[in-house]
Amino acid sequence: MVVLRFIQGIGVGGEWGGSVLLSMEWARTSKNRGLIAAWPQFGGPAGFFLANLAILAFSQMSGDQFLSWGWRVPFWLSLIMVGIGLWIRLGILETPIFRQIIADERVARGPVVEVLKRQPKEVILTALARMGQMAPAFVYGAFIFTYRTKVVGASRDFLLVALLIGSFVSFFTIPFSGYLSDRLGRKQVYIFGAAATGLFAFAYYALLDTAVPGLIVLAVLVAFAFHDLMWGPLAALTAECFTPRLGYSGASIGFQLAAVFAGGPAPMIATALLAATGSGQVIALYILGCAIVSIAATAALPSGKGRDFAHDHL
Repeated sequence: MVVLRFIQGIGVGGEWGGSVLLSMEWARTSKNRGLIAAWPQFGGPAGFFLANLAILAFSQMSGDQFLSWGWRVPFWLSLIMVGIGLWIRLGILETPIFRQIIADERVARGPVVEVLKRQPKEVILTALARMGQMAPAFVYGAFIFTYRTKVVGASRDFLLVALLIGSFVSFFTIPFSGYLSDRLGRKQVYIFGAAATGLFAFAYYALLDTAVPGLIVLAVLVAFAFHDLMWGPLAALTAECFTPRLGYSGASIGFQLAAVFAGGPAPMIATALLAATGSGQVIALYILGCAIVSIAATAALPSGKGRDFAHDHL
């Protein structure tokens, strides 16, 4: 799973970095960067919603044969979304800022090497800042099915519905959290989201353990809402740490590193903890630990709010 997350991270991380920079550089002023940059983040819950909807549909259709062939159909159908995304991306114009960088011959020849040499601290800190966001996202979105089998006993289809409701609510909470970051500060909103996610993890598993459908849905909704307080401002928070000509590479590398050491291993770590202790509260401790790392790393990040992205700042 770690290897698969690394491969996925190369593609998703690179495109995520590009989408973030495009959205921020098209913003007319620096006053609404958080809200503007939150819109690429909107693709996360949108894809999660469509994926779970497809899985739910084919779960109903295939019944007991879901594990043998039912899951394969939505997997192959996802290729259509890849084609649509590529078509949209190729049709987007480069921003005036990037065109000016080209005209001034300031394009970095080896951007990956240069960003690691000139801004290694920012790369490491942006990756660590995602610990409290990425690990819980994978635990809440994937490990919940393992926990369902071992502890809760709820049906797969019910949990898919709960996740659909949670991802639908994210359509609103993500842009709202981006808006809050413009008003209250990126780091402040992100740190609050990390702290809330870390502390709520204990209540999350306590609610799941009741096996009461309404309380399970409540646990998913609140978990998604607290997570979105990090996911919404993350784009602007990360991109503002890097100079414009290195922003694409810097933001992407940080994203990819977090996918490898925070996202990919999270379900495996949660599975091992559950197997060793039989308790969801130990998994909550793991989530809290990730949140503490995020809080410390975010606090150490430079503040880039209001920075002029038309000029290098190194």
